[in-house]
Amino acid sequence: MKAVVYKAPFEVAVEEVEKPRVQHPNDVVVRVTSTAICGSDLHMYEGRTAAEAGIVFGHENMGIIEDLGQGVTSLKKGDRVVMPFNVACGFCKNCSAGFTGYCLTVNPGFAGGAYGYVAMGPWPGGQAEYLRVPYADFNCLKLPAGSEHETDFILLADIFPTGYHGNELADVKPGESVAVYGGGPVGLMSAYSALIRGASKVFVVDRVTERLQKAEEIGAIPVNFAEGNPVEQIKEHTDGAGTDKGIDAVGYQAQAKSQDREEPAAVLNSLIDTVRATGALGIPGLYVPSDPGGPDEQAKSGRLLVAIGRLFEKGLRLGTGQCNVKRYNRQLRDLIIEGRAKPSFVVSHELPLSDAPSAYEKFDKRVEGYTKVVLHPDQK
Repeated sequence: MKAVVYKAPFEVAVEEVEKPRVQHPNDVVVRVTSTAICGSDLHMYEGRTAAEAGIVFGHENMGIIEDLGQGVTSLKKGDRVVMPFNVACGFCKNCSAGFTGYCLTVNPGFAGGAYGYVAMGPWPGGQAEYLRVPYADFNCLKLPAGSEHETDFILLADIFPTGYHGNELADVKPGESVAVYGGGPVGLMSAYSALIRGASKVFVVDRVTERLQKAEEIGAIPVNFAEGNPVEQIKEHTDGAGTDKGIDAVGYQAQAKSQDREEPAAVLNSLIDTVRATGALGIPGLYVPSDPGGPDEQAKSGRLLVAIGRLFEKGLRLGTGQCNVKRYNRQLRDLIIEGRAKPSFVVSHELPLSDAPSAYEKFDKRVEGYTKVVLHPDQK
């Protein structure tokens, strides 16, 4: 089968790889109909992780079940399903507590597993024609048959739940104001989720025109940090008080205000200044313990200069960590089905799998309006 294979920094290729098969009674094999490129994939694409050549990318996947093991009880051939990016067993201590992003079974020696991602277990990704899904009864979320809402449902694999998770981490409540730093797909989903949850005012901080335009289209207030200090801009809109809550949807590749270099703690420190005393921060943006491309030796080892004294002084609460997708995907699916949510507004391009190398390059460079790319392996 054809799959997107990592070759070297800034290079992926669509190559023939072995088609997955059922290896355990609880497995299913899914014929992939949609798979998305994530901003997290760009960390590997850019050589900012320990990813080795040969890894098949893709942790945002959905499709049709083609084959299944004898132990699968709730699914059948032909079912349309979407999978959380988290690979989880469903029965370990963390899964039982709802922390499926930190499964203790699927990636021995580490809490958490995912498809097609470095250090996240032996699970090939789904930017391919087929995908093996383990513990399928637990990991597959069934969808209505047909093709309706395809580009909405694919976002249930990661970014819609992750954006919602940012709001959970920050404990966003109706009527509160929220500052979202980062207008990429997760940032836009964070802003969208805040509005769904009843936030009174939502700011989105970025400098990419297309992202800020999308933020404005959904009712958020765009803040271009290239035009001035975002903290000051937001405080002008909040009578100097700052926001009730803040969400970091950028992570460790944050840019300095001068935009000429990376400053990994820039967003964290801006949020500490943006959010009012006794507020809360949600951090779904990715931070890593090792970054080969970090701007200094501390950053390369995941140690950042965060204004912890200011954080403490203001009594700010802090929530971090990757999304436990299964906590949210069923409810968010039902919002889509009932017409209460349409997250596909972030999707800028739908392309055949064969266009993946070009799509990665353009998405990485933020050109030609590339904000979120969905690949269709069955599209020629």
